[in-house]
Amino acid sequence: MLPLGSIGLGRSKLRRSIAAAPIVGILAAVLFARVALAVEVTEPQGIAHAYPALLDANGKKLADGEFRQWIEDDRLRIKITYDFNDGQHFEEDAVFRQKPELIQEKWSWKESKNGKVLRQFSADFPAKTAAALTYENNKPKEQSEKIEVEPGRTFAGFGFTLALQNLRKRLINGEKIELKAVGFTPKPRLATVQLSYGGLDRVRMSGRSLKGDRFVIHPQIPPIARLFIHVPDTQIWLTNPPPAGFLRWEGPVVVPSDPLIRVDLVSGAKSGPAQPAQTSSR
Repeated sequence: MLPLGSIGLGRSKLRRSIAAAPIVGILAAVLFARVALAVEVTEPQGIAHAYPALLDANGKKLADGEFRQWIEDDRLRIKITYDFNDGQHFEEDAVFRQKPELIQEKWSWKESKNGKVLRQFSADFPAKTAAALTYENNKPKEQSEKIEVEPGRTFAGFGFTLALQNLRKRLINGEKIELKAVGFTPKPRLATVQLSYGGLDRVRMSGRSLKGDRFVIHPQIPPIARLFIHVPDTQIWLTNPPPAGFLRWEGPVVVPSDPLIRVDLVSGAKSGPAQPAQTSSR
């Protein structure tokens, strides 16, 4: 064992170093905790079954939905389907881990009509791959890309609703949080998005006025890329008061150029736009 003096520390410097060690250790522990638990699970999910509605941007109902959520093999599994009168069918599937944090493992979206696939998107987070299947002039076009997934910080589709449920308190307190989003143009891409709190609203659906916290997901697109592509913000409302469940979603279907749609928790023939609530209760 080397004498302490041989590592170049005088006695006074040694005392200062020893005194600073606990502080450095605490800071390191805090930083490690923030990095390790990007989305700490504060609202653990279990079994759920609901019947949402898919509407256009003006609130006209387009499709009936079914939402199913369950636990299988220690994974949270979600399936959401929408059926249109003309035979169109949308289906979203996702798989998550909830321990030690919220981590998305799978995501897929498929659109079909009368049984024929029109387009399909998917992401395999552990494999760090994403794929898109579209059609041009009735010919299939497949695109696959490697994506730099950060486990616990990268999400797609309904994964952002789960992330918001667990980040709700931090966002309402004014924090802005950056995560990664798997997106499609339709080529698979990875983008940084900023999550923020938009305020407390009254949301009209199915003849009722429901209170909800609005959160904004803003894609951070490089200035040069903005010349070629416009990516709208996505807005998600969670129920207020807690527990924070899904209430409403607004944004493009999948690709940024897709029509803007709305998904309401409570199905009805028509829904109204959100309006700021009079109360500041959270």
